[in-house]
Amino acid sequence: LSWHDTNKYELNCYHYGAVIDACAKSGMWTTALQLFDVMAQSDVKPNGIIFSTAISACEKDGEWEKSLLLFSMMSQAEVEANTVTFSNAISSCEKGDKWERALQLLSLMTIRR
Repeated sequence: LSWHDTNKYELNCYHYGAVIDACAKSGMWTTALQLFDVMAQSDVKPNGIIFSTAISACEKDGEWEKSLLLFSMMSQAEVEANTVTFSNAISSCEKGDKWERALQLLSLMTIRR
C-alpha cells in the first residue's frame, strides 16, 4: 500500500481488509497489526470485519494478549463484536491456555445476544 501516497488512490476498508487478511493467512501477524494501525490513523475506520481479521491474525500465531487488546478496542471504536469476532478471541485464549478468559468471553457473548 506504499504506492497510495504517490498515486493518490482513496483506500477504504475493503482494500485494507484484503491486505490484512492476506497477512493473517501468511502468518504475518505483525505486518497485519502494523497495517491495522496505519488504517486506524487514517480517515478509514476499522469495521467489525477488519477487527475480526486482525484478531484472527494474532490468534493464528498464539498472540492471545494482542487478540484481547484488539477485542477491547472494538468497544472504544464503537464497533459491535459479532459471533466470528467472539469465536476468534475465544480461540486465541484457548491457544494461550487462558481458559478462564475464554469462559468470560463466552459468557459475555451469551449476554449480548
